[in-house]
Amino acid sequence: MRILVAEDDRPVASFLKKGLEAEHYAVDIVPDGQEALYMAEEYDYDLLLLDLILPKLDGLQVLRQIRTLKKHLPVLVLTGRARVEDRVKGLDLGADDYMTKPFAFRELTARVRALLRRGNTPTVFTLQVEDLEMNLVERRVNRGGKRIELTPKEFALLEYLIRNQGRAVSRPMIIEHVWNFTFDTMTNVVDVYINYLRKKVDEGFEQKLIHTVRGVGYRIGNSR
Repeated sequence: MRILVAEDDRPVASFLKKGLEAEHYAVDIVPDGQEALYMAEEYDYDLLLLDLILPKLDGLQVLRQIRTLKKHLPVLVLTGRARVEDRVKGLDLGADDYMTKPFAFRELTARVRALLRRGNTPTVFTLQVEDLEMNLVERRVNRGGKRIELTPKEFALLEYLIRNQGRAVSRPMIIEHVWNFTFDTMTNVVDVYINYLRKKVDEGFEQKLIHTVRGVGYRIGNSR
């Protein structure tokens, strides 16, 4: 699942990114309200973590506009504004939850899980390809009844492949969506992680799920 974090405090943003990625979420960080609004409008996210004190566009303005653009996007406000008036205003403008800084990370992740489970529209929490099943909330992968342990990056890569099952995805596409940076022709990080996944997902099974598409990239699913 992909989370957008709107936070202009670099140390806090870095802490949130590292912590959430360790929980197997894909995380994008934006430092101001304008970029938060743009990213939320242009891309599909499962959750928005929103600070209210943001440059360029205040968090409450972002929240107000997002509710006209993405009515069902779960929004968790994470801010230093602790007054009751601020809480009430944030919730009235459409926030699904409200936390104040400083915060306990364990509580934050519990609230994130609760919002993702609840949602406001039917949400896909389980992805499946053949006999492999991926639970996005519990961060669990099973194949043929056998539990497969994955690192955060392996989980994110597998999720991206499954969400695009049946079609080939290129190395640049994978780099952009899983690693969040521009593809460098000198890097072999995608191939390395694909090999990691193959050992965990396909090794020991007669049917292979991860396929190389010559001249394009990789595909998961039926080999035909």
